[in-house]
Amino acid sequence: MPTALITGATAGIGAAFARRLAKDGLDLVLVARDATRLADTASELTKQYGVSVETLVADLATDDGIAAVETRLSGAERPVELLVNNAGFGFKDSFLKVPIADELAMVKLHIEAVLRLTAAALPGMRERGRGYVVNVASVAAFVPRGTYGASKSWVVQFTQGVARDMAGTGVRLLALCPGFTHTEFHQRAQVDMSDVGGWMWLSAEQVVDDALRDLARGRTVSIPSRRYKVLVAAARKAPLGALGGLSSRAGRRLDRR
Repeated sequence: MPTALITGATAGIGAAFARRLAKDGLDLVLVARDATRLADTASELTKQYGVSVETLVADLATDDGIAAVETRLSGAERPVELLVNNAGFGFKDSFLKVPIADELAMVKLHIEAVLRLTAAALPGMRERGRGYVVNVASVAAFVPRGTYGASKSWVVQFTQGVARDMAGTGVRLLALCPGFTHTEFHQRAQVDMSDVGGWMWLSAEQVVDDALRDLARGRTVSIPSRRYKVLVAAARKAPLGALGGLSSRAGRRLDRR
């Protein structure tokens, strides 16, 4: 069976990808930092869907963690046909209120890890003439908001550029840009979301469904739901000053996992 590797696979969008892909019959490699949650998730998916689930404990904000996943992606045995770079985190505070070490950890996870894991997966995919990479970004990529938004903007630009480089090889790449999604993400970042209207929330399952549909259609950017497509289109046309005001009030909440 085809094999998918998912980072940040025990919660939120990553867990939704794992459930959907297991339901579709793909074997899985699940990557996360928490060994206990990984084992529990693997056992549940194997029991429910009968697929093979491999676990890999790795912190992708460290060189050792990235290297461990690179090794798995570049291996010829049980090659990975679908890579989902989902691991990520956010801050509740603005720039200069966050320790620089934490900012650099975010850059390493959101940028360096995505770059290195994509680079590790692509040669084998190109050689086989088939493969898929989904890099999870955010609608925060389209508004100016500190390191989080900047790193997600990089994910979008990087994914689109590499997708052009892979044209004609059978390898597809997609930048997934969800808005507010019901996950543990904001709770873990200690961000109060009580003033966000219910109409703005998406389910992780809807985000995954839209992403896989857009991937199958050959798109390079996926913005789940019509409401966020409209909001992003408006943001792209708005003056930079207006976007700056918007991001100061709400941009740090445009996170997804």
